[in-house]
Amino acid sequence: MDGLTPRTETRANCHKITQLEEKVIVEYILDMDRRGFPPKIKGVEDMANYILESRNAKKVGKLWAHRFVKRHTELKTRFSRVYDFQRALCEDPKLLEEWFRLVSNMQAKYGILDCDFYNFDETGFMMGIISAAMVVTDAERRGRGKAVQPGNREWATAIICGNGEGETIPPFLVVQGQIHLSNWYTETDFPADWAIKPTSNGWTNNETGLEWLKHFDKHTIHRRKGKYRMLVLDRYESHKSISFQSYCKANDIIYIRLPLYSSHLTQPLDVGCFSVLKRSYGCQIDGFIKVHINHISKIEFFIAFKAAYQESITVQNMKAGFRGAGLIPFNPEAVLSKLDIRIHTPTPPPFDLDLWISQTLHNPTEAPSQSTLVKSRISRHQSSSPTPIFKTVLALAKGTERLAYENTLLNAENRILRKANEALSKHRRTKKLNYSKKKYLLDKKLWIYYLNKRLIFRFNATSVKMGGILMGKHLLVDAVVSVESQVIIQELVKSI
Repeated sequence: MDGLTPRTETRANCHKITQLEEKVIVEYILDMDRRGFPPKIKGVEDMANYILESRNAKKVGKLWAHRFVKRHTELKTRFSRVYDFQRALCEDPKLLEEWFRLVSNMQAKYGILDCDFYNFDETGFMMGIISAAMVVTDAERRGRGKAVQPGNREWATAIICGNGEGETIPPFLVVQGQIHLSNWYTETDFPADWAIKPTSNGWTNNETGLEWLKHFDKHTIHRRKGKYRMLVLDRYESHKSISFQSYCKANDIIYIRLPLYSSHLTQPLDVGCFSVLKRSYGCQIDGFIKVHINHISKIEFFIAFKAAYQESITVQNMKAGFRGAGLIPFNPEAVLSKLDIRIHTPTPPPFDLDLWISQTLHNPTEAPSQSTLVKSRISRHQSSSPTPIFKTVLALAKGTERLAYENTLLNAENRILRKANEALSKHRRTKKLNYSKKKYLLDKKLWIYYLNKRLIFRFNATSVKMGGILMGKHLLVDAVVSVESQVIIQELVKSI
């Protein structure tokens, strides 16, 4: 075709963003994603508009960002998963490697066998609440399918424990109440070795934690193969009491605490059992709904929990939890390979100046090498073709343009951060007055007058009691004020 580029390979003139600018935006998005802050579609649109604004061009259209993502196969839209910042910080390979070293050292020091290596944790239930599940509905129906649930929000806590060989001890249930009722046992066919503990709110406390520890000791003392048993546990306050620690020491129970905010990765019960247990419990409650049992009492809760526990807390699931947490068999890589977010500033890769060749600049430190290359080629050039020099200069110009676009995006991000920082600083500098001890509510106009005149309510022996005065939607409730202040307030109220 006479040396012309085919139309299918050329870029349409209607594009507002050049190929180089698009490449900069793609790399910026990928960098944000690697650091755990993937932008929304609106954020991608803003990036393009910042670049266009730097050269006084019009903004992109409403659908530009969607089409941009479709054009670039390395990008994809998906629903983001809400991710706790503290959890992301604790997903540091170094912290988790230290955790696995601790586990390995403790096992070696005390000769802990797989059958003596236990994990226990507690999980909460709202008795009448079921978890979301996939359902089958009319194909023409819009929106999500809805499932009826009893809605009883009474709280109960289940403490569950198992070892590396998949064996479990009887569960320990904490329910809201003051005393035990006989029908909890007679109407539910509850196993005799399962424990129920009533508390004021259905939560665990220091006393409950110690009672569970004795329950654990009772059911594992005759199973142990070695001298010591090891417990991996979370950082609940009920596990930190002096009585809990003393009992462990007196009965050869070695306990180690999980790293903060890491139980979703390092706790076997969280990894392999609890999600299955909650899903199974929801199915049991759904069964009650189908037979028109619309209120879940403790009786129905015990029946549903028993069925869900026996279905989900199995030898296979318990072993899978220990395996997924990298504990048995000992395999830290099972956890470390799941880490996909790093909260840090990436370091640019080093490069060798001596091996520099002509190419587009990727960061400011490459500019001196490119300049040196241009100078050397000019000095060597006499009557030969200037094409190599032109290519080098073009690469230098292209790199400079690229860095300028990156700088535009960074400046925009910096402006947003500065604005947020100024608002935060202003909030911190604002003087906060404490009105918690006031016995009255002042109308806005009266409060302004109060500040301007520095009216002081004095509580002394000569004060008199003034009745409530209704002003608009505000009521000046009974307040004890001096006679002088009362006169001023009455005059002010008349003028409002």
